[in-house]
Amino acid sequence: MREIVKTDKAPTPIGPYAQAIKANGFVFVSGQGPLDPKTGKVVSGTIEEETRLTLNSIKAILEAAGTSLENVVQVRVFLKDTKDFKAMNGVYAEFFGSTKPARTTVRADAPVDIKVEIDCTAVLP
Repeated sequence: MREIVKTDKAPTPIGPYAQAIKANGFVFVSGQGPLDPKTGKVVSGTIEEETRLTLNSIKAILEAAGTSLENVVQVRVFLKDTKDFKAMNGVYAEFFGSTKPARTTVRADAPVDIKVEIDCTAVLP
């Protein structure tokens, strides 16, 4: 069974994809960036601000799917500049604390001008 997840507490996708998909006991969250959930516009700021906004969107999507950050098993972080790693990691730790999912962090350019994009996979409780 496959189910599309949608919430107005996170940005509407800017392309032909869903915010997330629930399938076979998992939630697959599409890449999220620092976009205002109400306007869909990029909110440029420091890497800390952009990371916080991005993770708040992920949190909202996970909650709409019936799970939470505590159930995330894998995260991928895409940074425009790897010099931002330490600052991004500090905010990331605020959200994931002791849950420590598996993670990959790479340098990548997004199709819009943002410093960070994050996707994840979570299990459903």
